[in-house]
Amino acid sequence: MNTDRKEQFDKFMLQLKETNATLDFYCDFKKIEANVEAIAIKLNQLNYLIGQTDMDAAIRRLWEENKNVFSVLEILIAVRSSDNKKAIMPDGGVKLLSTFFDSVEGVIEYVHGTGLCEVFQNKKITNLVDYVFGVETGLDTNARKNRSGHLMEGQVASIFDRAGIAYREEVYSTEYPALSVLGEDKKRFDFVVETNRCKYLMEVNFYSGGGSKLNEVARAYSELSPKINAVDGFEFVWITDGIGWKSARNKLEEAFYAIPNVYNLTTIEEFVKQVKEEML
Repeated sequence: MNTDRKEQFDKFMLQLKETNATLDFYCDFKKIEANVEAIAIKLNQLNYLIGQTDMDAAIRRLWEENKNVFSVLEILIAVRSSDNKKAIMPDGGVKLLSTFFDSVEGVIEYVHGTGLCEVFQNKKITNLVDYVFGVETGLDTNARKNRSGHLMEGQVASIFDRAGIAYREEVYSTEYPALSVLGEDKKRFDFVVETNRCKYLMEVNFYSGGGSKLNEVARAYSELSPKINAVDGFEFVWITDGIGWKSARNKLEEAFYAIPNVYNLTTIEEFVKQVKEEML
């Protein structure tokens, strides 16, 4: 084992950041607003049910007026129609939630069974548009994992922008015939930076929490890097950060020794300096 490389890795681990989240990471309010706006008319019509004492009769009246309004009832229990959620029935059968809205009797069964009847009658909700805005805000937290990766990509792009480094995003390996060594799979790289010396093919990610995926990623890049580096004019670069790596330290250490170009958000400045020198 190279002693210098070991020291570099130990330092690398000490530099890992707890989070890369900015304040706008937690909620995508533009997306939330768009989701609510898409069904706002139906929600406003469903407001008719709020405060009704005879809920079944009110549902029947609304059904006669516009039965399509009930198609948005799933979001009121924090479920998206695309999720294809199901419920077990008293007879032991299983039924898709969306099929309750095919008939007025189904809607009545759904409203009573989910507890929405009591919520409507007791006016625990006063406006369904505002209520669904809150529901959408809660559901949006499920998208944070994807946003974390995009946030890291944005941070790396900003570093390149400030340094005046030209780059391309989401570049596929099929653009380069020489990379046929990677096999038939179409590999997408987060960034490509070209200098007078070579083309750097880059992967970028951030892990604030642990999990088996980290081991898989480290293993995959350890196998990918030597294949790319063996092709004249190409080098693989991995920029990763996050204290999640502490739970996968051993696998990351193996990758660190196998991949010459591994950086975090602190050491990336070393890569930036190297690139700028190769562009002179």
